[in-house]
Amino acid sequence: MSDKTSLPPDLPAGWTGTAPDADALFAMAEAAFETMPDVFKPHIKGVVIAIEEFADDEILAALEIEHPHDLTGLYEGRPLTERSVGESGGMPDRVTLYRIPILVEWIETGEKLEWLVRHVLIHEIGHHFGFSDDDMHALEAMA
Repeated sequence: MSDKTSLPPDLPAGWTGTAPDADALFAMAEAAFETMPDVFKPHIKGVVIAIEEFADDEILAALEIEHPHDLTGLYEGRPLTERSVGESGGMPDRVTLYRIPILVEWIETGEKLEWLVRHVLIHEIGHHFGFSDDDMHALEAMA
């Protein structure tokens, strides 16, 4: 008789048989947010984290992305490097994580889902700081 508790080797580690819902992904994003280095925390305090299934057609068109699975996250706001000291008001900066594309990448790569959510979140927060991709890789290594 086979062991029903062991997973086939081609499934991602941590897979429980169902896809994590938006609340589970949000909890992972919040946990990742808390791992940010203390020096950055005052500057990201007001950043809103949202979970959506996919980016809408308008966002995909604006970013010239053809397939909704190709966008795992989006930063919306004005990077800190483009703000003036006297600036106030406006909508809060927002990082949206797209659940289905993240889950597709999780399945395709076999990465731990918590790591993938953290990776996407940190990349998008990097845009809040006006960081280059190299800067974001360094930030990720620190977190």
